[in-house]
Amino acid sequence: MENVHLAVEEDDLYSGYNDYNPTFDSEELENDVGFQQAVRTSHGRRPPMTAKFPGTAIGGRPLVSSFGSRIPMASSMGRPMTGAVQDGAARPMTAVRAAGYSSSLTRGSTFDPLGQSKGPAPPLEAKNEDTAEEKIKILEKKVNDLIEESCMAQSIGAIQLALEKAKEAGRKERALIRQREQSGNTEHINLDLTYSVLLNLANQYANNEMYLEALNSYQVIVKNKMFSNAGRLKVNMANIYFKQKNYPKAIKFYRMALDQISNAHKELRIKIMQNIGVVFVRLGQYSDAITSFEHIMIESPNIKTGFNLILCYYAIGDRERMKKAFQKLISVPLGIDDEDKYLSTSDDPSSNMVTEAIKNDRLHQMERDLKVLAEKYIMTAAKLIAPAIETSFASGFDWCVDMVKSSQYVELANDLEINKAITYLRQKDFNQAVETLKTFEKKDSRVKSAAATNLSFLHFLEKDYDQADRYADLAMNADRYNPAALINKGNTVFVKKDYEKAAEFYKEALRNDSSCTEALYNLGLSYKRLNRLEEGLDCFQKLHAILRNSAQVMYQLAHLYEQLGDPQQAIEWLMQVISVTPTDPHVLAKLGKLHDDEGDKSQAFQYYSESFRYFPSNIDVIEWLGAYYIETQFCEKAIQYFERATLIQPTQVKWQLIVASCYRRSGNYQKALETYKEIHRRFPENVECLRFLVRLSTDMGLKEVQEYATKLKKVEKMKELREQRVKSGRENSARGRREGSTGSAAISTSVLTSPKKSNITGTIHYESQPEPKQFSPLLDSERDSGRSSSSSKGERLSTKMRSLPGSNEPYETSSPKELDASYADPLGPQMERPKTGAKKLVDEDDFADEDLGDDLLPE
Repeated sequence: MENVHLAVEEDDLYSGYNDYNPTFDSEELENDVGFQQAVRTSHGRRPPMTAKFPGTAIGGRPLVSSFGSRIPMASSMGRPMTGAVQDGAARPMTAVRAAGYSSSLTRGSTFDPLGQSKGPAPPLEAKNEDTAEEKIKILEKKVNDLIEESCMAQSIGAIQLALEKAKEAGRKERALIRQREQSGNTEHINLDLTYSVLLNLANQYANNEMYLEALNSYQVIVKNKMFSNAGRLKVNMANIYFKQKNYPKAIKFYRMALDQISNAHKELRIKIMQNIGVVFVRLGQYSDAITSFEHIMIESPNIKTGFNLILCYYAIGDRERMKKAFQKLISVPLGIDDEDKYLSTSDDPSSNMVTEAIKNDRLHQMERDLKVLAEKYIMTAAKLIAPAIETSFASGFDWCVDMVKSSQYVELANDLEINKAITYLRQKDFNQAVETLKTFEKKDSRVKSAAATNLSFLHFLEKDYDQADRYADLAMNADRYNPAALINKGNTVFVKKDYEKAAEFYKEALRNDSSCTEALYNLGLSYKRLNRLEEGLDCFQKLHAILRNSAQVMYQLAHLYEQLGDPQQAIEWLMQVISVTPTDPHVLAKLGKLHDDEGDKSQAFQYYSESFRYFPSNIDVIEWLGAYYIETQFCEKAIQYFERATLIQPTQVKWQLIVASCYRRSGNYQKALETYKEIHRRFPENVECLRFLVRLSTDMGLKEVQEYATKLKKVEKMKELREQRVKSGRENSARGRREGSTGSAAISTSVLTSPKKSNITGTIHYESQPEPKQFSPLLDSERDSGRSSSSSKGERLSTKMRSLPGSNEPYETSSPKELDASYADPLGPQMERPKTGAKKLVDEDDFADEDLGDDLLPE
């Protein structure tokens, strides 16, 4: 310890570091009068501070040392501390000036550390847009914006707006060039902007089919040597010439563009050569086209070029080269990855999520579209060359199938076989088609289902419903989700009149494929047969939303509304049918019937006349038109219609009787007599004809009256004997039925009409509903002729009309013992003419005896 020497206190260099400035003593703030006064005031003013005030921050408050003595602190170099007062002057506080404090002791100084009292900052200086450089920049931006707007308008299909924007961009760009020239800044002209404006304008002209303007715009770019690679635009010019069918010039520009494109751009050169080949095909120069296509298939083979090459070989009839081209076509690589990558094979949820995400992305859709296109080209090429490459169609198709089986398109082999069967059907070789389809019974389920569906449909058309049902079941077992198989099964049940079960099959087909129009149509027919008209109406309305112009669907809607008792709606739907098929005579006749039921004879006559003009062999239409003219007392015009009915049904005597009656009603008795004689010659046992002959011969005083009367009596006797035999036969049969056991009643069945339209994989019934007879006979017999005859329509046409019996029907005479030569006019009694000849003479007036003067007045 004797060696330890303590330093003298005055000489301690590190003394005072444990002392602190009383300014930071927060405990003394309550006693600091100046601080409390500053807090209470609103402006933070503090009283002037001097060094003699204790407790202030600047007044030289004595610091307490570690030994308790209050002495002013000094720096290590003996420098006075900041803010200390020495010799009556305070040292400036430079360390806190940035925080807003000041060493000035001036009374009334403001505490404003953020400088808010100086007011807001001055505004930024505005850019001077009057300078030439700023104007040029603004114009350039406007031109670029207009080009973008033009391109966007084109992308949404507004080609007219795109052209207007392109023209405006051209005007702005020319103004920009003039402004640069005026400012003397020509070396900074933006060539890229000029190129963009001209190219966009030319493209918009081409999109608007303004080909001359487009060619001029392209020519401006091509001829300007300052634009690099402008020669490629000759391809666009060649495309325009191709659209204008100026093929020689198109080839010229394609070749010019091909010369200006280097070999580095291989894909572009291949596309131009493909265009050249297509132009040669349009010109019929197949050898030149083959040269282009063969070069492409060597350099960069693709599906489209391979198909075009096959077409060219087919055009020149080269069998061997067709085979080689087909082999090249099926060997073209598509560049599509294996489909296995889209299958979830692991239990990892993250990898499964990725697989699900890429299953239907755009890349996978593009791959599917490319594969579908390739299969379409291969199928078309096979069907095209099959009859040409071999001596027979079958052997050529077999060669194509063998080639496809050995390629990457193995799945197409079965489809080609089915197409082979369909081709047999088109050639009317049904047996070969059936044999070809039967070979698929032992193959995989998809092909088996398609083949069985076609076989079921073929047997259905041949009305072999048992075989159709068998193959429909086979197709359903192979693929239960095949809607065509379900439709065929429903059709086989439909013809057996099990409409409920048929409707179930059609519903199941719709559940598997909601867009299956055949199932929806047949379901509506099933509901019609079940008399569930509202449900059938709903089916056909849904079908009409899918097939807007289907005449069958609209006709079914009209028929349903007619059954529901809404003739106005039925007429509206039939008018829509007429707008689609204006020459359909049956629809026109239906419209005439509906208008006739509504009492509108003029409209009914118009539609019936139109129907007769398109189809003059409809006996119902002929009957209505003849009855209309008879009702309106134009018997002469009715004759031509009933004569046509006589030609259509020559064995029906009633039409010839009506013709004769029309002649008689029109006053042509000689022609009527000749007609009746002709009827008697053809139908010698017709009682009505003999009665007319007796009456006419009597009225005309002819000698043949007795002959016809004798024949009439003989025919009536034969008729009476025939009726007696028939009556006795009925009594015997009735007695036998009473004595014998009661037999079971036979059930009559009707056959569904075969469908009018169908496809090879599913039947759609366009069924014509059997309508009740709409047109009644014109004649209504006054006597009880023992036959069921006229309908309600005949009564509506004329209460005076009477129906004539057929030639083979029994008649009853009024008195079997006496000759009945009376007859009934089949057209009804004639209208009575006024008896002008029996007019009573009127006594002449005395005025007639008066002498008249010159003024024509009695004197």
